[in-house]
Amino acid sequence: MGLPRLSVGSRPIDIIINDHCIRYIEIKPGNPPIPVRWGERYLPPGLVKEGKIVDEDTLAVILDECIDAWKIRRRKVRFLAPDSYVTIRKLALPDDVEHDEITGYLNLEIGASIHLPFEDPIFDYLALPKDIEKREILLFAANREYVMQYSDLFSDLKLNPSAVDLSSLALYRLYNLINKQKKDEKILVLQFDLDLVVMSIFENEIPFFMRHHHFHYDENDWDIRIGRTGFQQPTFIGDVDELKDQFDEAIKEVNKLIDFYQFSLHQGKNEINKIVMTGDNPFLEEIKQALQARLDVKIEMLDINNLETLKNRPLPRSHYLAFGLALKEV
Repeated sequence: MGLPRLSVGSRPIDIIINDHCIRYIEIKPGNPPIPVRWGERYLPPGLVKEGKIVDEDTLAVILDECIDAWKIRRRKVRFLAPDSYVTIRKLALPDDVEHDEITGYLNLEIGASIHLPFEDPIFDYLALPKDIEKREILLFAANREYVMQYSDLFSDLKLNPSAVDLSSLALYRLYNLINKQKKDEKILVLQFDLDLVVMSIFENEIPFFMRHHHFHYDENDWDIRIGRTGFQQPTFIGDVDELKDQFDEAIKEVNKLIDFYQFSLHQGKNEINKIVMTGDNPFLEEIKQALQARLDVKIEMLDINNLETLKNRPLPRSHYLAFGLALKEV
């Protein structure tokens, strides 16, 4: 969305930066694509807050060290728009707007007749199948200021930002790679991270809704050490009851979204067929069990263990999102 296409000879790198971590992956294109290299670096608290870069100087120093360690200087890089500053909206188009005029129409109407949660968005759209009565699109928009924070950061460190994506689309690409979609499938994709849950509903590969819910993340509640896999593993050392309360709130938000979709929008005629879960939260299995106890919907973990990787090293679930991003133009 909205970024220049740059040509660099080597394979692109896909980088995820969230409030607590930097992760990267490099894949070898193929059928299926093969993860070749990946890595991560946990961040000190306060550098990034709900997707917004707060301490640019310190983050730049850490990212620069990662670039040297991972040997990715001057590579093309794809990244994600911060989930907190992304919106997806279905819009009806006037009859006199032709297909090649949609972008111009949106440029004129955003901020006038089309109101978004932020004033200066970058955007893209998807034309929906034409209805007898109306023509509709899905508008994907992100706050330009916070997207450009990341783009400028990469550029300053001699990386070449080539594309920005949405986390919900990235995860669905990965899901679709290993689970060829069934007709009329309606899926809720849940990404549970240490500090955030992102909820996305897909109908026949089209992402109609995305919501997010932040956890209260206190770095003092987590002990992060190198595990047997060689990757840093967070262990919770805080108040367990407080953590369970946070998970319970998140599950309530998931319930609200499902009820809104099934009953407010579709009067009970459309039901979620499946829930797919992933994320870097170490309590993912416990969250799944708690969610399954409340819902009469099949819930499954996103699992790519059957996919090939270089030297058959298992790709950590924490890197699934980066792998999905890497599938953007494969």
